[in-house]
Amino acid sequence: MYGDIPEKLRALIEPVVEDHGCELVDVEVKTGGGLLRITLDSAAGDGRVPIDRCEAVSRELEVQLDASEVVLGSYRLEVSSPGLDRILAREKDFAAACGREVKLHTRHALEGRRRFRGKLLRFENGVVRLRVDGEDVDVAFEEVEKANALYEFSRKDFAGESSGRASK
Repeated sequence: MYGDIPEKLRALIEPVVEDHGCELVDVEVKTGGGLLRITLDSAAGDGRVPIDRCEAVSRELEVQLDASEVVLGSYRLEVSSPGLDRILAREKDFAAACGREVKLHTRHALEGRRRFRGKLLRFENGVVRLRVDGEDVDVAFEEVEKANALYEFSRKDFAGESSGRASK
């Protein structure tokens, strides 16, 4: 989650991301495998970040991270956009995903469970309301450990593009 990003790391990464016209969504640090995964979004919040922009951010961050002592030891840097199963890490991500199917993991058990999957009905006053198995469930934003909006495939995703030429 965005709020869990260590302040020193955020202070180093966020200006670079913003200089490239993007917003920082999340930073995942996996110390065991030496992975630093950075998720960024376009300023429009539509998830459309060109690969060349991710590469440019990655190159600039590599230099800054190597020069700083924010990340100790070796690491593998990944910079990407939110993807099909869009990560929900900021309050504005939840507000934008209302009406979509989401999966959510909580920090502590709520009603005997930590994993929820359902329709995001609304996000108001720091509370996520989901419809899970026909029941409404409220989760405080600070209790969310990880969340994703799930991409719903449609016929349009599988329709072939017309070449625009008549067959002969």
